[in-house]
Amino acid sequence: MKSRPRVGAVGELAIPTEAKHAVEFAGNGMPAVLSTPNLIGFLERTARETIAACLDADERSVGIEIDLKHLAPTPIGQTVHCSARVISVADRQVLFQIEARDQHGLIARGLHKRAIIRLDKFSKRVSEKAR
Repeated sequence: MKSRPRVGAVGELAIPTEAKHAVEFAGNGMPAVLSTPNLIGFLERTARETIAACLDADERSVGIEIDLKHLAPTPIGQTVHCSARVISVADRQVLFQIEARDQHGLIARGLHKRAIIRLDKFSKRVSEKAR
């Protein structure tokens, strides 16, 4: 790592929702709302980008754990504002407090852990499993 992620560092992203982010069962009376898997992706991206500048060129962060409460629906077309705050750093693992809001308020909150990996070692493990 170039530098250790700083506890208290916060990253934020604003992501407009599109039809591709809707629950797959929208229709027949079910409104098109942001799906939980897409919301998780938004929050993981926010955390990843929060610590990206701390990593060496041959490193990446990968999600290894998430504990999320999806509290409210967000209609497609609204923007989701995501935040990820570093709350602890232990060796090569970073723990974040994550939140997402839409124009009406809080829609999700939880914890997310990412591991810092070296691309060469990670690629080797993937290749071995692909045999």
